[in-house]
Amino acid sequence: MPRKRPPVFYPALLVIDMQNGFCAPGGSYEEYGGHIGADINAYRKIIPNIAMVIAACRELQIPVFYTQQVREESGIDLYTRMHRIIPSRRAEFLRIPACVRGTWDAEILDELRPMEGEHIVVKRRDSAFQDTELNLWLRSIHANTLIFTGVDTGICVENTLTDGFNTGYDVILVEDATASSWPEIRKATLMKVRGSYGWVLTTEKLVEMLHASKCGEGAFRFPQ
Repeated sequence: MPRKRPPVFYPALLVIDMQNGFCAPGGSYEEYGGHIGADINAYRKIIPNIAMVIAACRELQIPVFYTQQVREESGIDLYTRMHRIIPSRRAEFLRIPACVRGTWDAEILDELRPMEGEHIVVKRRDSAFQDTELNLWLRSIHANTLIFTGVDTGICVENTLTDGFNTGYDVILVEDATASSWPEIRKATLMKVRGSYGWVLTTEKLVEMLHASKCGEGAFRFPQ
């Protein structure tokens, strides 16, 4: 009996919230770190690995999408406008707008700046699928597999990944290209993805697999 050919994957890369406000010295997270417990050092350590993944995707013609979480200066879209029960560690979204739209704080890090033709998905909540163009854009390029990098592993990355999975995409989480200021939550996310959603790969393994699996323009046959 002939061996069944592995399915064709059309991946897209998501770079989640790698913004000055979260990841740069002088950003909101560093400024407010004393009372929200944010550790931008954990976020900054993954920048070289994300840059490697971006470079590989550009070389292999894999579309790259960035997400940009923003707030209005007026505070109209803060969580307190809708919620009454909010953990104190999310204080940056309680009273203090972080990554205000149009400011340096909201911009993507210079080290990972998008190239011309790469799209930025502006979002106001954890999941990049909520009230954004992301699903429409991915469907329009026939993407069926999402590669996840960025911050925070257990919040915006996980929420976007699970929404992507439940929308019908295959998902790959790049373990050393995501970070969290909560190590125990990051560990739980990695376990959940491995057990319930998709693959968890290192940067090195992902790049190696992408180069070995390319079978056409934008198409890949990953090992099963």
